[in-house]
Amino acid sequence: MKSRWLISLLLATLAASTLLAGCVATGRHGRLYVRVAPPPLAVEVRGVAPGPEFVWIEGYHRWDGDRYVWVPGHWDRRPRAGADWVPGHWAHDRQGWYWVEGHWR
Repeated sequence: MKSRWLISLLLATLAASTLLAGCVATGRHGRLYVRVAPPPLAVEVRGVAPGPEFVWIEGYHRWDGDRYVWVPGHWDRRPRAGADWVPGHWAHDRQGWYWVEGHWR
């Protein structure tokens, strides 16, 4: 009976560690690291801008805890004249992959 309990415990631990294998949270810089590289960017059709003050914000892959999910691109109004969008991107260091947010400059 003890061996069945031990086997069940080991299987539960293995299942939990498999679920968490894709990412590891770290306190350094508040980053969430993902061990799996992001897939290639999807090809998107932009369509026509709604107006001259709009900029295309590219789509990207978001990590949802166990896999990457595509977030489609969209048109967004510049917050001020001459503002440029710096796209977000996945960066890599020795701890894994982490997301760098896009921003206006």
